[in-house]
Amino acid sequence: MTSALDGLIVIDATSEFFSSLGVALLADFGADVIRIDNGERRLSADYHDRLANRNKRSVSLDLGLDAGRAALRDMVAKSDVFVTDAGLSTLAERGLDYATLSAAEPDLIYARASGFGPKGPDNDLPPLDELAAARTGMMPILPQPGQPPVYPQIGGMYTAVMLAFGVMTALHHREETGEGQEVDVSLLAGNMYGASLDLQAYLAIGGERFLHPVSRMDAGNPMSGTLYMTSDGLWVTLTMPDTDRWWPDLSEIVGLGVGDSRFNSHELRCEVNRLELIDELAKAFEREPADHWRKTFTERQMSADIIERYDFPVQDKQAYDNRYILEADGGAPKTLGFPIFMAETPAEMKRAAPRIGEHTDEVLSDLLGLTEDQIAEAARS
Repeated sequence: MTSALDGLIVIDATSEFFSSLGVALLADFGADVIRIDNGERRLSADYHDRLANRNKRSVSLDLGLDAGRAALRDMVAKSDVFVTDAGLSTLAERGLDYATLSAAEPDLIYARASGFGPKGPDNDLPPLDELAAARTGMMPILPQPGQPPVYPQIGGMYTAVMLAFGVMTALHHREETGEGQEVDVSLLAGNMYGASLDLQAYLAIGGERFLHPVSRMDAGNPMSGTLYMTSDGLWVTLTMPDTDRWWPDLSEIVGLGVGDSRFNSHELRCEVNRLELIDELAKAFEREPADHWRKTFTERQMSADIIERYDFPVQDKQAYDNRYILEADGGAPKTLGFPIFMAETPAEMKRAAPRIGEHTDEVLSDLLGLTEDQIAEAARS
């Protein structure tokens, strides 16, 4: 089966998990991703490496040596895309900055995953997701009032997808014009887009209500955004902003009459008797376990579900049917699969994450034609 990105050669000089994962998305769809390992893989565990570096080949180069840097520049000359997350000053010192590489290869797509963007006073700060998240305004509003800010840990994942998208957009432009260009995606932007519902609202209308956490008991609509505990300690989430539509079903399953005079209009439910309805719903949902409520929601096709823990998707048939989780071969642990479905050119698991330097001889010999002595001179021991 032909892969969507067959023939695309990508040089992956990243070291952080989120940026390596963004390049892995290209490898999943058939790009020949050659990972440059310079002793700088900063992944928290081997199981992260298995995800972020699958379907790649690894070449170990010593970028502290002239021969190592020369070999990398020669590899870039034979590639379509160069991806890095190194600091601007480090890239300039090594002759791996955009100006230097594009001068030799004007059609090169040069992608950098950064912490805070390519411009401004903080453009060379390290790409650390928690520091970027701290600037977006999301962390203080996630907990219940009086609790410390919560780090959402999602900005890197948004940025990983933006990295792959930016590369593909630049490649499309090159296909049309022959022009290469620089692409930068930052954790700051990724975290801001992760908070886009609230941040865009604040940009549009301002106001204090976007700046502070809101107690679940202060939600404006008891049927949308308010959480209710079940008898076995899980939580129900309701997403029913149109209460007139959903009230007949909801009132029946929780044992309230649809014509209950306290709640028989949207205004009564969401304004006049809002706290009373929250109290009634809280008592009702606490009478049955989570499985009962999920079954009920499913049977009635209601806009509600149970907030699950990480052990739920591991056994969710929906996740396996769509290849969001893969069963590994040979008794290896399960792994996250592919978040994008393509009917004719699907993502594939062709190669496990390589050992550092596993393909050094193969790539430097086949791609650059280096001899064993030349490889030994450029490679990191």
